[in-house]
Amino acid sequence: MSGAPEREATLLAFDYGEKRIGVAVGNSLTKSARPLMVVPNRNRDFRFAEVGKLIGEWKPDALVIGLPMHPDGTPHAMTQQAKRFGNQLNGRFNLPVTWVDERYSSVEAEAGVRRGTARAELLDAEAACIILQQYFEESELHR
Repeated sequence: MSGAPEREATLLAFDYGEKRIGVAVGNSLTKSARPLMVVPNRNRDFRFAEVGKLIGEWKPDALVIGLPMHPDGTPHAMTQQAKRFGNQLNGRFNLPVTWVDERYSSVEAEAGVRRGTARAELLDAEAACIILQQYFEESELHR
């Protein structure tokens, strides 16, 4: 499932975590992303109700999900959970999903907080923003 839109499109990106899900929004024409919010990952019903509200509000054309990996590129426990989350989003909301390698997005987001360019309470949303920016950069390389 790859949903690389060729026209102007709104995208929502997710940094999936067991406790929190960071969300960012972006535009494919301007190739810009911004942190949106952090959704507490309380349980399945809560998670999908909150994501459904965001999808209803932003009406994205596609979704981007960060895919966590070990530094050497091999999958770990969270890799499968993030994959399942993306597959469930695709099934529930019928939107194309693209996965982006997010090995260093959280580290980069934490560095932004230390530099004062990101807010600590939006750390996971900052990570989602980094994932979405990476998606835009990678889609430019493949044109």
